[in-house]
Amino acid sequence: MSGRLRAPALVLLALASLGAAAPERFDVLIRGGTVYDGTGRPPVTADIGLSGDRIVAIGDLGKAEAETVVDASGLAVAPGFINMLSWSTESLIVDGRSQGEVRQGVTTQIFGEGLSMGPLNDALKQYLKSQQVDVRYEIPWTTLAEYLAFLERKGIAQNVASYVGATTIRVHVLGFEDRKPTPEELDRMRELVRREMEAGALGIGSSLIYAPASYSTTEELIELSKVAAKYKGKYISHMRSEGDLLLEAVDELIRISREAGLPAEIYHLKAAGEANWPKLDQVIAKVEAARRSGLEITADMYTYPAGATSLSACIVESTSSVRSN
Repeated sequence: MSGRLRAPALVLLALASLGAAAPERFDVLIRGGTVYDGTGRPPVTADIGLSGDRIVAIGDLGKAEAETVVDASGLAVAPGFINMLSWSTESLIVDGRSQGEVRQGVTTQIFGEGLSMGPLNDALKQYLKSQQVDVRYEIPWTTLAEYLAFLERKGIAQNVASYVGATTIRVHVLGFEDRKPTPEELDRMRELVRREMEAGALGIGSSLIYAPASYSTTEELIELSKVAAKYKGKYISHMRSEGDLLLEAVDELIRISREAGLPAEIYHLKAAGEANWPKLDQVIAKVEAARRSGLEITADMYTYPAGATSLSACIVESTSSVRSN
């Protein structure tokens, strides 16, 4: 889809109350699955009837018939999963089937952790082309919204949406220079964000552990986030540090949320380095205190105990600090 996040099909469970009266015939009938409806309630064994692309009945449909019957006995039936940090931005261009994710139940992919596929200028297009290796493609779009529409026209198996990358906005206006924007340049950056938010972007995404994102000051990110806030957007961030300056990085994210007036999420919260592991209790306390004060601060985590990134990112983090005007 273009820009706005659309609920995966099975989220439409809410349209049919459990055990409701149902027509005698469906296009598709899923029988006997263990239904997890996404609300956190205990699962139930039930049948699901579909007409067209809509779920129209859930419950005991033992007397119903359908053109296609799927025996889901012993299997889980759930809403489609959302990959909230997807980097399938390029692979979907050459193969919209996305079998690697579809077969894991992923029906929605969210892009934009720092870098996004728009807005682009000629220099950014040349840069993206220079980075292509195995996956090669032309770039006929300019804005983020045009990229999402481009995917839709090509044909993709999943729903897609994106944050606008703070790094992309910075490089669009400043290039790869390590400097602060002038007032006029900051106005241009705000305007780029405004256009993408109006077209359906989800908010601002930053990845401050990587250069040139690390050149951004807290104030710069606040100004971009203020624009997103006007459209009920969200700020997401791979924070500036996950190691020695982890606590300071959390403080920065909370400050951006408070001063820009929008929800903020810590992407893949973790403490890097054994010496920093004990800091997680303090991080959680900071998040909980911010939430008690009325801020919408959330976090997500890896489901595995190890992580990896580029050597350049490790160098950036080891030399970085929270930047402020």
